[in-house]
Amino acid sequence: MATLLALVESFLYQLSTFLYYPVIFGVAGLCLYATYLLGLFARDWRERQKGPARALTDYQQALSALLAGLNPTMPATLQQAHVERLLQTTELAYISRLDTVRFLIRTGPALGLMGTLIPMGASLAALAEGNIPNMASSMVSAFTATVAGLAASVTAYLIAVVREKWLRADIREMEFHTEITLHDHAPSPHQQTYPDALSEELSV
Repeated sequence: MATLLALVESFLYQLSTFLYYPVIFGVAGLCLYATYLLGLFARDWRERQKGPARALTDYQQALSALLAGLNPTMPATLQQAHVERLLQTTELAYISRLDTVRFLIRTGPALGLMGTLIPMGASLAALAEGNIPNMASSMVSAFTATVAGLAASVTAYLIAVVREKWLRADIREMEFHTEITLHDHAPSPHQQTYPDALSEELSV
């Protein structure tokens, strides 16, 4: 039993040692990605200070193109169904963009913790051997991974808070613009719809 336990412990130690470099590179990648997200956030914030959000202008253009491509004699209910589908698709697209930020919020601390615990084993082994410089080097690597992972996570969290606020405001404006556009684009009560026209042609 003792031999089996030693084999399992050796296997887990080798596995954790093997994971050290992927974890460190993963933490570094998260920090770079957090910097990239911060740059995008600064660009969007500057654009919002100058005028309407890009999401609103893009949606207005897509809605205008959709309505222009629909049959003018199409019933209002079908037009509303097409517009509702466009609105929901747009909302899902912008919500999915937040998923990458939420992924960073959850992954940063986890990888940082792994990057801390893995070198701790080597640090304790070096301490047992009296190799203080090796132990200090391992401790520095361990705490650096934690700080980097938490920094990336906090940055992503702050970005997510503001972007969720922007998204709620954008969705509200999209829904309002959709209602106004449908009201203006609604067919006249005296306008003949294509099912009625088809029925008249068949009756002739």
